[in-house]
Amino acid sequence: MKKNIKSKGNIVPIMIIAGLFFIFGFVTWINGALIPFMKTINELTDAQSYLVATASYISFVTMALPASYILNRIGYRKGMSLGLFVMAIGALIFIPAAEARTYWVFLTGIFVQGIGMTLLQTAANPYITILGPIESGAKRIAIMGIANKTAGALGSLIFGALLLSGIDEVKEKLGHVTVDEKAMLLDKMADSVFLPYLTMAIVLFVLGILIRKAPLPHVEAAEIEKDSTGKTNKTNIFQFPHLWLGVLTLFVYVGAEVIAGDTIISYGISLGFSAADAKFFTTFTLLAMVCTYALGVILIPKYLKQGVALKISATLGIIFSICILSTTGFISVLFVAALGIANALVWPAVWPLTLEGLGKFTKTASALLIMAISGGAIIPPLYGRMVDANKLELIAQGVDKAEAMATAATHSYWILIPCYTIILFFAIWGHTYKSWTKNKFSKVLKK
Repeated sequence: MKKNIKSKGNIVPIMIIAGLFFIFGFVTWINGALIPFMKTINELTDAQSYLVATASYISFVTMALPASYILNRIGYRKGMSLGLFVMAIGALIFIPAAEARTYWVFLTGIFVQGIGMTLLQTAANPYITILGPIESGAKRIAIMGIANKTAGALGSLIFGALLLSGIDEVKEKLGHVTVDEKAMLLDKMADSVFLPYLTMAIVLFVLGILIRKAPLPHVEAAEIEKDSTGKTNKTNIFQFPHLWLGVLTLFVYVGAEVIAGDTIISYGISLGFSAADAKFFTTFTLLAMVCTYALGVILIPKYLKQGVALKISATLGIIFSICILSTTGFISVLFVAALGIANALVWPAVWPLTLEGLGKFTKTASALLIMAISGGAIIPPLYGRMVDANKLELIAQGVDKAEAMATAATHSYWILIPCYTIILFFAIWGHTYKSWTKNKFSKVLKK
C-alpha cells in the first residue's frame, strides 16, 4: 500500500521539491545562451556547438541506474543533497575552463553538472509522482514544471545578458584583427563566465547543506496488483511493455524540448536577428511552457485526463513543426517558441502514465525514464549536423551563405515531426497497460 501524507500535508514537501526543480531548470536552460557563446569563443561549427547539449544530457544515460542504486542506499533527502554538491563542483570547473578557453574542459564541467542533475531528477520525479494519487500526478509535476521553466526563463535572460553581451561586435571584429588580437578578444569574452559560475557554485553548496534538514516525508509506490490467489506474476521490468514505450516517448520528447529551447537563439541569429534580440527567444519558449503548465494545474485531473492532455500536446507538436517549415522570419521563430505549448504537459503526463502499476519496480523504472533524458544529448546534435550538411549543400549550389544558413536551419526542424508522432502513439494506445497485456508483442517480451 502506498505510504504518503494527506493532501493538506503535501504543501511543504511540494514547495521543497519545486525549489529543486527551479534549480535544475535554471542550470539546464542556460544552455540556450551557452551554445552561441561556446561557438564564438571556441570557433566551432553548429554541430560542434550542440555538444553542449550532449555533454549535459548524456550524463543521464551513464548515471541514472547508479543514481537509483545510490538513492536506495542513502535515501531521497541525502541523494538530493549529494546531487546539489556535484552540480556545484561542475560549476567550479567552468573557472579553469575559462582560463584555458578549452572546449573539452567546458564540456567536462557541463557533464559533471549533468551527473548532479541526474541524482536530483532520479529522486525528485518519482517522489513527486507518488506523493499523492497517481491520477493527479501530472498536476503535481505541472507545478514542478512552472518552477522549472520559470527558472529556465530567468536563467536564459540572466546568462544571455552576461554571456552574449557584445557578441555581435566581437564577431564582427574577429574578421579584421591579427591572430594575437583575436586571442585577446576571445579570452576576454571567455572570462565573463567566472563570476556567474562562482556564484552558482556557492548557492548550490549552501542549498545542498539546507536540503539535508528539509522536512520530506517517506513515500513508497503502491504494490503491484495481485491475482485471486494473492500472488503476482511480475518478476522483472521486461514484463511491463508500456514502460519501455514510455522510455522511448520521453527520449524523443526531451530531444524535441531541447531543440525548441536550445536552438531558438542560434536559429534567430541564422535568420539575421542580432544576438541582443535573439537572446530573448528561449524565454519565449519557456514562458509558453509556464502558461501551459498553469493550465495543466487547473484542468488536471478534474476537467482533463492525463492521457487526453498528452494527445493534445502531441498533435500540437506536429502542427507547430509543420508551421515552422512553412514560414520564415520572426513568424517561424514564434512557432519554435510555440512548441513550448506542445511540450509543457508531455513530461507531467508520461511519468504517471508510465509508472502506474509498477509497484516495487518503480525506482528502477524511474531510473530508466531518467536515462531517456539522453534524448537531449542525441537529437539536438543531429539537428546541428543536418543544418551543417544542408548549408554546405546549398552553398555548393550557389546559394548565398546567409540565405543557405537560414534555409538549412529552418528545413532541419523536420526532425521534430517523427518525435511528436511517437508521443502521439504512446498517448493514444501505448500507455494503456491492459491493451499491451492482450497483445502478442507483450507475450514475446515476457519470454
